[in-house]
Amino acid sequence: MPTPWINAILALALAAPLGAAKPKATPAQAQIKKLTQERDELKERLAATESLQEDLAAAQKSRDLARQETETVRRQLDQIKGALAENQGSSDTILKELQKAKDEAAAAQAALASLKEEQAKANERKAADAEKAVVPITPDITPAKPMNLNKVTPSPRKVSGVVVVNVLVSENGEVLDTRLLQGLPGEGEWVQKAHEACLEAAKRIVFDPARGPDGTTHVRVWQGVGFKLD
Repeated sequence: MPTPWINAILALALAAPLGAAKPKATPAQAQIKKLTQERDELKERLAATESLQEDLAAAQKSRDLARQETETVRRQLDQIKGALAENQGSSDTILKELQKAKDEAAAAQAALASLKEEQAKANERKAADAEKAVVPITPDITPAKPMNLNKVTPSPRKVSGVVVVNVLVSENGEVLDTRLLQGLPGEGEWVQKAHEACLEAAKRIVFDPARGPDGTTHVRVWQGVGFKLD
């Protein structure tokens, strides 16, 4: 049988691995661990740098695009400003021409009104002079003779009858004035048109002038001319 001291030695021998201290790391292992940590830190920094470079490249691209868009907008604004300036100049020219045309139209209207007034006065003087020279039809006065009455007699629609027009015949056989002396019975559009047609036809009559008591002197007379309308 084993002795007590042998048992104690065996007990110590069996218990020794369980309580033994861990071996210390060598300097090489510590250096490797440090280098590994530094490598991992460098990888992280490199990854952060690459991400930063990518962000910077994206920012530069955005900046370039913004510059291009700004340049495009600037050119468009310049074009719009040029067009506006051109349109403004055209508008000013158009307005000036329009005002000039209005002024010329107003001057023309004033001149026309003045001419009409002068013409009206001249017609009044002419009519007054004509009336002064008119010789009344008397038995010793030979009336003016119409030469082309049948050719100028109108043919109005929807009416018939006799229309008498008083005609002022000059010494030369010209018609100076016409007045309706006797119209058609009734009223209406067609009657009015027939009267107007007869007045216009009387202006186209060619007369052999009226003659005075000596039978040779031409005189101015008012005399009636009848139009038979069928």
